[in-house]
Order: sequence, then C-alpha cells, then structure tokens
Amino acid sequence: MISALTRSVRVALSRALHTTNVVAGGNAGPHNRLFTHLEEDENRADMPWEWTEENKKRADAVIAQYPVGHQQAATIPLLDLAQRQHGGWLPLAAMNYVAEYLDMAPMRVYEVATFYTMFNRNPVGKYHVQICTTTPCMLRDSDMVVRACKENLGIGLGETSKDKMWTLMEVECLGACVNAPMMQINDAYYEDLKEEDVHEILNDLREGKQPKPGSRIDRFASEPITGLTSLTSPPTGPGYGVREDL
Repeated sequence: MISALTRSVRVALSRALHTTNVVAGGNAGPHNRLFTHLEEDENRADMPWEWTEENKKRADAVIAQYPVGHQQAATIPLLDLAQRQHGGWLPLAAMNYVAEYLDMAPMRVYEVATFYTMFNRNPVGKYHVQICTTTPCMLRDSDMVVRACKENLGIGLGETSKDKMWTLMEVECLGACVNAPMMQINDAYYEDLKEEDVHEILNDLREGKQPKPGSRIDRFASEPITGLTSLTSPPTGPGYGVREDL
C-alpha cells in the first residue's frame, strides 16, 4: 500500500504543474494573456452590449435581493448571467456593461472576472470540457480522461475545435474528489469515469443527446462505493434515551 502510494506521488511530482495553454488570440505570451486585453473583432471595448429583455428582468431580480446601496454584491451572479447570454464567455464590453449597471468602477469588475476561473474571458466552444487533474483525480487516473478526450475531440488541452463545438481544458479541483476521476462539461458533472464512459458522453453530446450527469456507477451523491457504513438504520424518535421521570 505504501509503495503504491509512493509511486503515485512520484508520478504526480514528475508531471508538469500547468500544462494548459491559455486560450487567447494575438501574440501575447501566456502570462500577459491572463491580464492583457487585446482588441479583436469579437472582443472590442466599444462593442455594443446590453441585457436581453428576459435577462434584464433576471438581473433586476438578483439586485433586489441585496440592500439598497449594496448592489455591488451582485457582481458574480450578474457576470455569470452575462457570460451565459454571450455564449459561455465574457467580452470586455459585457464586463463594462455590468460595471455600469451596478454603478461600479470597471476595474472592480475586472478584478472579479480575472480572479474566478469560472469566468471565461475568451471564446469557448459550445461544449466546454474541463478535466480535473488535481491529486485525488490523478490518483484515480485522470490522465486517462485527458487522453480519451484528446482522442475523441481531436484537440489538445487549451484548444478549441475548428467548428467551435468543443473547448478542452485542464483545471484544478472541481470538488468531486470522492467520485474521481471526473470532468465537467458546461454545468454538468460526470463522475466515476472509465474510458468508455468518456467516449460515450462525448459521442452523445455530438449527436445532440443529453447524457445523464453524475456518477457513472449509479452511486448516490458521494456515498462510499461499498455502501453505507453509518446511518444504516432508521433514526430514533423523540425522547429516545431520556429518563422516564423527565
């Protein structure tokens, strides 16, 4: 057991810590791509952008949940709404619009959008495939998931397919460690994956089907794979264990 764990740790240490290329246009280096805005046809600061009528109602409903004068607390949900409206990514014009809508300095919105990896500041495909390769998933062979995705989609990590259908990314922990290995596609988690599961999920999406999210071995939530080890009997009723004279 110890020797197996030691080998796994050595494999982890031998792997590159960051292997995903940042998806961006222009010739800026990887570091500058994270923080430097490059004017492009699809991402210009002066590009017109505003809520759809439906999303304006949603945005106003979100803001109404916060006390008057504290509407800036709605920055994250409004950025998420803007990203969904814009096809899965946030152009600079959308960030500026959210800043104006919340009466904030644009830089405050940029700080949020650049901090949280859930916000994509460059175009992504219709299906955004994110594979967790952090230690728990790596120990459960997340490299197999990466290989299967590369093979099925014909693209590498950090790349988008020519038909704009797929973007493949390597990410840090997605919080489904017990059910490793796993991947996230748009909002759906797919867990307890085997190689055939990866291909089946991707092929179903390609055919317009919607694969069932969650565990591929039908485990409930994050229960032990061998079944429950506690809470295996019905709970006792009120008064259990209390003295009869009380």
